[in-house]
Amino acid sequence: GMAFTLSFGSWVGEIVQVADTPAGIRIEKVWIAADVGTALDPDIIKAQLISAAIYGLSAAMGQEITFADGMVEQSNFHDFDAMRIFQCPVFEVAVLENFHKMGGVGEVGTPPAAPALANAIFALTGKRIRRLPLSKAVAFA
Repeated sequence: GMAFTLSFGSWVGEIVQVADTPAGIRIEKVWIAADVGTALDPDIIKAQLISAAIYGLSAAMGQEITFADGMVEQSNFHDFDAMRIFQCPVFEVAVLENFHKMGGVGEVGTPPAAPALANAIFALTGKRIRRLPLSKAVAFA
């Protein structure tokens, strides 16, 4: 599944590859390409893009804000179930420097993660999921 965004002045594209396993859908590989303009430290940028994608994939897979008695049940990040290391896919990242000015790198890998994963699930199953978290519609390994 693919998704593209313009976020904080950087163009970002992500491709997510999934597989159907007996335990559920597994995210196998993620490709990220980001045109950040001038890349001051490409290795740090790659690390930030990967961590942002993991954050976005975690949110897409199972994070949800719920309410009880008129109050939000989640108080902070400890109430959200993030991806575990065994669930993390292999990443391949390309940092591009084509844009004429410097763009953001800290959060830009997050926005395309959920739509790329949803599109990958659609490509695998033929089922279009339009609500998050995706775990309400499919099981993840």
